[in-house]
Amino acid sequence: MSNTRPDISEARRLQWQRLALLAALLVALWLFLRLFSSILTPFVVAAGLAYFLDPAVGRMARIGVRRSVGVLLILAAVGVALTLFALLLYPVISDQTIALAHNLPSYITTAQRDFAHLVSDLERRVGPGMVSTKLRDIAANQAGEIVSFAGSAASNIIGSGFALVNVLTLLIITPIVTFYFLRDWPGIVAHIDSWLPRRYEGAIREQAGEINRILAAWLRGQAICCLVLAAVYAGGLTIIGLNFGLTIGLVAGLLSFIPYVGTLLGVITSILLSLTQNPGWSGVIQVSIVFAFGQMLNDYVIQPRFLGDRVGLPAVWVIFSLFAGAAAFGFLGIMLAVPVTATLGVLARYWLRRYLQSPLYKDMPEA
Repeated sequence: MSNTRPDISEARRLQWQRLALLAALLVALWLFLRLFSSILTPFVVAAGLAYFLDPAVGRMARIGVRRSVGVLLILAAVGVALTLFALLLYPVISDQTIALAHNLPSYITTAQRDFAHLVSDLERRVGPGMVSTKLRDIAANQAGEIVSFAGSAASNIIGSGFALVNVLTLLIITPIVTFYFLRDWPGIVAHIDSWLPRRYEGAIREQAGEINRILAAWLRGQAICCLVLAAVYAGGLTIIGLNFGLTIGLVAGLLSFIPYVGTLLGVITSILLSLTQNPGWSGVIQVSIVFAFGQMLNDYVIQPRFLGDRVGLPAVWVIFSLFAGAAAFGFLGIMLAVPVTATLGVLARYWLRRYLQSPLYKDMPEA
């Protein structure tokens, strides 16, 4: 009996020490992100690229290619792809973006007038009493304000994003840091593994493997979804002859990692531009067909094939995490949102399983 009490008190003391250490690490991480969020973007981008490219480097290492050489080859291939993209598409996208920003006020006025004409035409077709006074008021007075607000909000987001993310810094620092991350990735993982508390290393490795599986599936699946949607939207809008269709389609597709947000933004912008370019319902119908085809392709072919039920990240939680990350840390928070959400989801499911197996849930004394 005398030996049992010290053992229990020692175990409790160690448990409280672990909890205090975990709390101190979380607080230190929070303060670190708050203090240095403005300079962490290239390092976080480099870490994300290293995580994404590490499987390819690992496969090259298994066939006998030295890891440093494999890293250089992979980064050179990525650099060539980005250079080709810049040479082929960047001039067109840049010209379209500048022209769109320059002509935005006239587009707002034209869209407001054409929207009012569409409402009047709808009222003539269905009868004067079928269209509410509120809808006519929106068409006459508030449509321009809504479009103007959307345009100014987009300008502010783009401006703040480029102010926060220094392009020159990304182009210089990110490749260098990515090289060192990729070269030393096995050593980094081994060092972190050696720091795990021996008593819980099995459980921690199991949960880390689950987090890795979810993140890898989400990143790979979302990259494929965004690229395919960007190609479909940009190609479709260009084929139907929409002004700035290439830029709008690419932006809408690349923003599709936020569920449905990229598609909705592209639909609204494209419809407004189609009204300024070709007043009437034909342009609206063509734009709707392009985006409906892309969304159906995404929902019934791409996501079931590359994502399915393996990811475990509901759309609502992804949207919430992105907005919460942006509110807390800006652009850095957006990049960290999905990894943090995936980690919290895995840990929540783990502790839920522990709770459902514990006496606290079963209401029975512990054996």
